[in-house]
Amino acid sequence: MIWVLLAPLALIAACNRGAHPAQTGKAAPDFTISDGKTTVHLASYRGQVVLLNFWASWCMPCVEELPSLLTLHHEQPNLTIVAVSVDEDPDAYSRFILRHHVDLITVRDPSESTAQLYHTDMWPETYLIDRNGIIRRKFVGPQDWTSTEIRKYLNTL
Repeated sequence: MIWVLLAPLALIAACNRGAHPAQTGKAAPDFTISDGKTTVHLASYRGQVVLLNFWASWCMPCVEELPSLLTLHHEQPNLTIVAVSVDEDPDAYSRFILRHHVDLITVRDPSESTAQLYHTDMWPETYLIDRNGIIRRKFVGPQDWTSTEIRKYLNTL
């Protein structure tokens, strides 16, 4: 009987992964990742608004949001987009980057060490980090990065 009563509470807690994670309003965990081709150190972007996107080439929702993420990248040059891939296969990752003309900052982190710092384990998940290195918002799932709502929010930062 207790399991019947506790199961809905667990589901409700699981749904609380949205725009207000425990990290909102706190300093973004710093990291340095290198995949042999690219090295990213988050602290080097201090003073810039950063959109930190966790993704994978095999993730259909990630592929779904990619065109609008690339559009945002081209239309908002003052926004730094850092895309951290959890792909294990370096060849599949490289083919994906070439095939989809990904020209934003991206790095492969197959160990998911950076995602673990952000308590992220589903893809895509994206964190919006302000100029002072504070997490302002978390986006769960694929987004339309060209939406008016998101653009207005980005402009407030």
